[in-house]
Amino acid sequence: MGPLFPQEIIGEELNILIGFFIGIGFGFLLEAAGFTNTRKLAGVFYGYDFVVLKVFFSAAITSAIGLFIMNQYGIIDMSAIFYPKTFWIPTLVGGLIMAFGFIIGGFCPGTSMCAAVTGKIDAMVFIGGALIGVFFYAYTYEPLWKELRDSGAMGKVNIAEWMGIDSGLFILILTLIAASAFYAVTIIQKKVTAKGDYQI
Repeated sequence: MGPLFPQEIIGEELNILIGFFIGIGFGFLLEAAGFTNTRKLAGVFYGYDFVVLKVFFSAAITSAIGLFIMNQYGIIDMSAIFYPKTFWIPTLVGGLIMAFGFIIGGFCPGTSMCAAVTGKIDAMVFIGGALIGVFFYAYTYEPLWKELRDSGAMGKVNIAEWMGIDSGLFILILTLIAASAFYAVTIIQKKVTAKGDYQI
């Protein structure tokens, strides 16, 4: 992650301090939204609570629309924004591993940190398991994972360009998909919760 503001305007130390307070605010909002509760987080996989899906989808749509508008008005230069190269095979494998971890442990990396700070033992155990995985990956990278890590290289991929459509049209399609998903999961949640007592 780069500096939040150009260092010619705000120094490195102030950038770090601003990031620190943004992190505190983000953690506070996660806790306030109930994202340190494993039952709420896992609810998306069992159909009784889709707040996680709605929040993350809303964040993605809001960011996409905001960046698009600011780029259109010359406030930011999208071509100057860094994003990593795409390696689709390890991304798919990593996504599946994280999904299983999410289902089994009830946390993602960010929410586990917030939950651990509030004193939840299961979150601390989750973080411990994640650290074991990180060190295992690091120490076995060359013999086991390097070939997988470098497979499926696609370079820097912009999804709209890759699909051959305009960025504005892609964001519109994504927004419509999100709205449809919100409607669908609301129906699913009502049906699931009507069958049993799910206390979050």
